[in-house]
Amino acid sequence: MKSIHFLHGEEAPIVRSREFPEPSMRINPKNHPKLSCLAQILLLLAFWQAGEAIVRLAHLPIPGAIAGMLLVLVLFTSGKVKLASMKRGAEWFLAEMLLFFVPAVLALLDHGEFIGIIGLKVLTVIFAGTIIVMGVTAIAIDFGYRLMMRQGASSHVQH
Repeated sequence: MKSIHFLHGEEAPIVRSREFPEPSMRINPKNHPKLSCLAQILLLLAFWQAGEAIVRLAHLPIPGAIAGMLLVLVLFTSGKVKLASMKRGAEWFLAEMLLFFVPAVLALLDHGEFIGIIGLKVLTVIFAGTIIVMGVTAIAIDFGYRLMMRQGASSHVQH
């Protein structure tokens, strides 16, 4: 920073010149882990709502949550979204998953009709659905692992 000297009309440096950094509105997630986790949970909820909107607009016969997960998968594979941008939020959901199932169990106790043959049918569907979800998840993880290994091998060849 310079000033113009009044007597000689020349530029002269200000003796006590100090540069001040521009104020930043960014929040460092390392200093605010709870705020970062909340932001990541909100981001996951935004993807869920985006999936719901896509399903409604396109009249797709799939749940909106699945469309949201596919959207996240596309963004992950394209590199537009990094895993770190959602890791804490996803870990919170996984850690607190039991809270999402307890209300369903309590509702089951309120309805005695689910204790008989209807309950057995529902349990069969739940058990079969769980096995199918676990199988599809294993296949998806295996596919992703093979894709990562293939990309890792091709990146070593390029260098």
